[in-house]
Amino acid sequence: MEAEGLDWLLVPLHQLVSWGAAAAMVFGGVVPYIPQYRDIRRTQNADGFSTYVCLVLLVANILRILFWFGRRFESPLLWQSAIMILTMLLMLKLCTEVRVANELNARRRGFAAADSKDEEVKVAPRRSFLDFDPHHFWQWSSFADYVQCVVAFTGVAGYITYLSIDSTLFVETLGFLAVLTEAMLGVPQLYRNHRHQSTEGMSIKMVLMWTSGDAFKTAYFLLKGAPLQFSVCGLLQVLVDLAILGQAYAFARHHPKPVPHTVHPASTKAL
Repeated sequence: MEAEGLDWLLVPLHQLVSWGAAAAMVFGGVVPYIPQYRDIRRTQNADGFSTYVCLVLLVANILRILFWFGRRFESPLLWQSAIMILTMLLMLKLCTEVRVANELNARRRGFAAADSKDEEVKVAPRRSFLDFDPHHFWQWSSFADYVQCVVAFTGVAGYITYLSIDSTLFVETLGFLAVLTEAMLGVPQLYRNHRHQSTEGMSIKMVLMWTSGDAFKTAYFLLKGAPLQFSVCGLLQVLVDLAILGQAYAFARHHPKPVPHTVHPASTKAL
């Protein structure tokens, strides 16, 4: 009787917690990029942020959306992918604009210096997606080129998925590719730290944010009965995060007093 009398409180409370968890899944992944975006706009310097992070997350989330057509999963995970794609496009747009503006300013200073010395300044050629130059892949001069690449990849991957949607093997492989791509996002940071035997330039607070977010995400996958791919992805991300934190602890013992300096984080990733 007492339990039944509390239903009026427990049922809406459970619904509220469920909505909160879903909202955290949808929007939590973009939170680490908000200070990064504001910092780039404030400093007009995007050197500390790798646009390859955007490439990895765009590929992973496009594949995840295509995976949804073959095997339906929780709607918040689908919306999370859509929000992340929009966020990465905004990051790409800002980084491209800042880089082009800085190159233009450097070119103007070069022309001014050359005029005073009667020297010739070489103008860097414009790089375009339609050049199909693998040496300058993802290093283009216009945001429109990145959009063209994303649209082309989505079209090709979507067409292949449409032709193979009835194949269980293809659908499951597509899901593993999507989550494995995202899970490996922290590996370049792990390798960089190992190669330099240092974590300088890396924000420990950001890594702690990664770890807590990945742990929450993995728990959400397990509790909601998401496809196996998602749980594997979450566990891999947590392990990579813990390895990076272990590096920070180990290297801090060898370099207790690093030289103070201000840099951007070497890499960022999604929750």
